[in-house]
Amino acid sequence: MDTVHRLWPVPPEAASAAALTDADLEELYGYPQRPSRPWVQANFVSSADGAVAVSERSEGLSHPADKRIFALGRDLADVILVGAGTVKAERYRGARPGELRVERRRRHGLADVPPIAVVSGRCTVAPDDPVVADTIVPPIVVTTASAPRQRREALAEAGAEVVVAGEHAVDLPAMLAVFARRGLLRVNCEGGPHLFASLVAEDLVDQLCLTLAPLLAGAGADRIVAGRSAPVPRRMRLASLLHEDGFTMLRYRRDQ
Repeated sequence: MDTVHRLWPVPPEAASAAALTDADLEELYGYPQRPSRPWVQANFVSSADGAVAVSERSEGLSHPADKRIFALGRDLADVILVGAGTVKAERYRGARPGELRVERRRRHGLADVPPIAVVSGRCTVAPDDPVVADTIVPPIVVTTASAPRQRREALAEAGAEVVVAGEHAVDLPAMLAVFARRGLLRVNCEGGPHLFASLVAEDLVDQLCLTLAPLLAGAGADRIVAGRSAPVPRRMRLASLLHEDGFTMLRYRRDQ
C-alpha cells in the first residue's frame, strides 16, 4: 500500500507532495474543537464518473486510504448520522470500540463509542436489524409523528432511542437541535444520497470529505446526492487534497 500524500496545501518546508502520518491526518480532518452549534460533515466515496456505489454497495469503490478517512470521521464525531436506506443496503451495525478508536476518542474527551443516528421518516428500521441488535451504544432513530406507532414502540422496546422530529418528513434542523441539547455537536453523515441531498437543500453541510476512486462505473448508480434539490448552490472552498494509489481525497469546507 502506498503512503497517503498531501498535494495541497503543501507545508512551506516541503518541496513536493508531503507524506502524512496518522497524527497529520487527525489534525487535518479534525472537527472544530469547541463548536457552538451542530457542525455537519458528510463523508462519501464515488467513482470518477460520479457513481456512489457498485452493485448497490459503496465497498466496490473503497480503498484503505479512504477507509482511514472514513474511520477518522467516526473517531472524532459525537454522533454518526445515516439514512435508513443506507443502513439497510450496507447492513450497518453499531460502531465498535477498537483500540485506536478508544485511545483517539479519549484523548479528545469523547465517549469510547459514538452512537449511530438513523433518519427514517416511516420508521422502517426493524428491531432485529444489526444497527439495533448488534451494537454497544443504543442507536438513535429519528422519525416522524406520522410513522406507525407500533414500529416506534417496537424499536424502543428493543433498546433504540426514538426521536420524533417533524410531522410527515424528518425536520433536519429540529433533529440537529435535539442533538445540540444532548451535546452531540460533531455530526458525521455517512449517507445516503437522499439524506445528503436534504442536508444540502437545508444548507446544513459544513464540510464534505469526498474520495474519488479511479474507476468508471458507467450509468445506473445514483450520485452522492439524489432526490431533493437545493434552492441555490452553496459555495465551498477546497481545504485539502490528498492522494494514494490513484485515489484522490478532497475536503471541501463551507465558504463563509
